[in-house]
Amino acid sequence: MKEEEKIFKGILFCPGDPELRAIKLRSHKLSAQYSRTAEDDTELRQSLAQLILKEFGEGSFMQGPVFFHYGKHTRIGKRCFFNYNLTIQDDAPVTIGDDNNFGPNVTIVTPIHPMLPDERRILLDKDGNPRHLCYAKPVVIGNDCWFGANVVVCPGVTIGDGCVIGAGSVVTRDIPPMSFAAGSPCKVIRKITEADSMRNKPEILADNQIPSGQQ
Repeated sequence: MKEEEKIFKGILFCPGDPELRAIKLRSHKLSAQYSRTAEDDTELRQSLAQLILKEFGEGSFMQGPVFFHYGKHTRIGKRCFFNYNLTIQDDAPVTIGDDNNFGPNVTIVTPIHPMLPDERRILLDKDGNPRHLCYAKPVVIGNDCWFGANVVVCPGVTIGDGCVIGAGSVVTRDIPPMSFAAGSPCKVIRKITEADSMRNKPEILADNQIPSGQQ
């Protein structure tokens, strides 16, 4: 079994495997190239995003700089916005839905290393060869979410549709849909309801309007 297949099965794999190193090097180079582009260089950015990622939906925008570990293990939906310094360590698959907004310095990680120091340094493969091994868990983010600055999403987490994740949160567990969650570790503070509508904040809404039929 190839090391990339082991990643998808959720079992120990060797990140130093030559094939994996080649995938990562390609993604790192393309990420660096994207990060050097100007935000109005839209055609080049779009072509680079398509090369880096498994899927990059129509209307999505990454401010840059960006860093993708594998790149091809990440799917991004339509009309998403990612502010400065997006980092996605996508050993395992990362799936991001439509209409999401990410503040600066959001990080998504999927790999997990052994807890015991000796096992972090070395384990033995099936043939008894010493290897540096880890494993990884997928991350899934639904639609219409807002992530504040400096949010970290940890391996294996699923975040439901319509969530708001407060700045500086470290998300270690699943967050149900339509939740406001924050903290380290991140916890659900309350449900998001009609009471949160801007129509209930006329001093902020000012002379703007909520579209007819919305909410």
